[in-house]
Amino acid sequence: MKIVIIGAGMGGLTTGIALKKFGFDVEIYEQAEKILPVGAAISLWSNGVKCLNYLGLHQQVARLGGHMDTLAYVDGKTAQNLTQFSLEPLVKAVGQRPYPIARAELQNMLMEEFGHIHLGKKMIALRESADQVTVSFEDGTTVQADLLIGADGTHSLTRQYVLGEQVKRRYAGYVNWNGLVKCSDKIAPPTQWTTYVADGKRASLMPVADNRFYFFLDVPLPAGLENNRDKYKQQLKEYFAGWCPQVQTLIDELDPKTTNRVEIHDIEPFLKFYKNRVVLVGDAAHSTTPDIGQGGCQAMEDAIYLARALQVNTLGLQDALQRYQDKRNERTKMMVLRARKRCDITHNKNEQTTQEWYTSLKYESGEHIMQGIISNIVDNVLD
Repeated sequence: MKIVIIGAGMGGLTTGIALKKFGFDVEIYEQAEKILPVGAAISLWSNGVKCLNYLGLHQQVARLGGHMDTLAYVDGKTAQNLTQFSLEPLVKAVGQRPYPIARAELQNMLMEEFGHIHLGKKMIALRESADQVTVSFEDGTTVQADLLIGADGTHSLTRQYVLGEQVKRRYAGYVNWNGLVKCSDKIAPPTQWTTYVADGKRASLMPVADNRFYFFLDVPLPAGLENNRDKYKQQLKEYFAGWCPQVQTLIDELDPKTTNRVEIHDIEPFLKFYKNRVVLVGDAAHSTTPDIGQGGCQAMEDAIYLARALQVNTLGLQDALQRYQDKRNERTKMMVLRARKRCDITHNKNEQTTQEWYTSLKYESGEHIMQGIISNIVDNVLD
């Protein structure tokens, strides 16, 4: 079976690696001339790590991952801990450490593992016959495949084909700035996921390899505001005026040239993941907000289950794709809606609800938060 994947992001690369390991003839086509990471880093929770372990990448992932021993929520104004606890019970419960990882390094590792990728190949159309799919690219070339996998992200053209329409993205109500800075005790402990919270805003830091923090700063704002890199520091100083010295130091030390600014969106969940010989994975199938750190992890779960469904089921392609869809669509729908709920609580959609959450953190031993994270991790394809 010849398989073509459209898109060389986390989902496309992981799917390609899995399919190759199972003996399939697979090629990846990417529209960009050069692959650049979307975002500074990724919160690779234990279920995503297990997917990469399954593909034989355990040592590479562990080498790239940050060592995260504790979790803390901190009052953004006073710098007083609201709650702080060890993540060791979570690790023992699920059998694998989580690894925050710089996205460029993870993507480079996956590209090296997969091999050659066709760059500069923007898909503009596809058509199906009884026994193959033909993809047309902007440069005038075409390619045929027995199966087309759409890993082409939140603006997916393959999703439009599968659903018969281009669904609209939903603005989640906040803007996220993210990047990498050197670890410093003046900002946060170097082995802790630290999140400063107040006023529906967040300043969060997670350790990644090579003595760096992955940071993200969230501010509830209208969509469509000016995006001027030269003004990032000035704007963040205004948005976080009156916040504690640690957050001020973070803003002082970030580099606007390497900082990303993203208006956060998701897509209303849907349950149809394939049509004939075209199937969706990752953000093309379930675009979510990053509020529970499961976007990349769910794409990796897609990759493993789709590859296994194609390998072990012998009743034909449509049967395997149906089994993949039935396994994945309800779980990913749940993740999108959980992330949306967490987003609304965190970012002041209802001020009273957000304030009640802040108050609850003062009485949090860690058990409730860890149970929520564990419930996202378990019930994946490798449990």
